[in-house]
Amino acid sequence: MAERLYNVLFLCTGNSARSIMAEAVLNRLGKGKFKAFSAGSHPTGVVNPHALEALRGSGISTDGLRSKSWDDFARADAPAMDFIFTVCDKAAAEQCPVWPGRPVSAHWGIEDPAAFTGPEDKVRAKFRTVLSHLSRRIELFLALPIASLEQSPLRSELAKIGRS
Repeated sequence: MAERLYNVLFLCTGNSARSIMAEAVLNRLGKGKFKAFSAGSHPTGVVNPHALEALRGSGISTDGLRSKSWDDFARADAPAMDFIFTVCDKAAAEQCPVWPGRPVSAHWGIEDPAAFTGPEDKVRAKFRTVLSHLSRRIELFLALPIASLEQSPLRSELAKIGRS
């Protein structure tokens, strides 16, 4: 019997760095069990080149990554989401679309590396640090016995991961 595939949506405001990196990491680590997507409330339309560089530097594919609107995932023909994670505080505070299927959601706020200014080597280091934090949270998520948890304890565990 085939294992169930869970759809996960990572949300941010611009969908140019954090949510994109989370999408790529989960698609790599959760292959076969999870399908990750990302979107933004006000997408920039481009993926931050430093995010792409950090991903490639970690051996993670960047094929097919693009900045897109969360409206794309609220349409009737969009994949039904099982989990939705906001990775920036602005997106968490915004009025989200109504998601079909009542996905489990949590806030995993993390600093925006695209807002960091400084010498180029420090900017690159900030993107690598954020990628590392997101990767750790995703590893913790993947370690949960998702299929056997009821919604309330699952929400609690996901919130804990967001505070890690």
